Amino acid sequence: MSGRKQPEPAAPVEPLAPTVGANLRRLRSTRGLSLERLARRAGVSRAMLSQTELGQSAPTINLLWKVARALEVNFATLVAGPGAPTPVLLPAREGRLLTNQDGTFSSRALFPLGERRRAEFYELRLKVRGEESATPHPAGTVENLVVAAGSVTVDVDGAAHRLEASDAIQFNADATHSYRNVGTVEAVMYLVITYAHDLG
Repeated sequence: MSGRKQPEPAAPVEPLAPTVGANLRRLRSTRGLSLERLARRAGVSRAMLSQTELGQSAPTINLLWKVARALEVNFATLVAGPGAPTPVLLPAREGRLLTNQDGTFSSRALFPLGERRRAEFYELRLKVRGEESATPHPAGTVENLVVAAGSVTVDVDGAAHRLEASDAIQFNADATHSYRNVGTVEAVMYLVITYAHDLG
């Protein structure tokens, strides 16, 4: 066991539900989509979409990816608050965390939300034996992932790739992909998502 201290997980300070709800309502309205039609397009329930839009339900990462794809926007567009001038300090204790349904996977944006962009930078954490599956992103999307701590298997379109600390992988993310913690400690990863063009 290395004596290196593991970084402390960030604690969410500002709830995302109201921001996501307002962005979802705006994006759906500008596209002339009813809740029913967007729910069908995204493959989610109308009730869950309605609760998310009203800010009554904390959205999961998986739900947001499905809705972002259905709306043809990037992930950050759904969680973005008002823009800020540079430089922008992003304290870990104020990070906006999104988690999966069972709480084994979390994602923290490491860039200011509120601007259209072609690249996004995230810190990902995956608990021991945790697994997170991602739906295919828009065509031309590329993911670059480096493992900072732990051991992770990244499955891309059915092919598994094991990564140890300091290993990195780049792949086309317009295919089904997943991350699985195969080590004995929480896995910490850093991810850059690059889109083929601005979405938002």
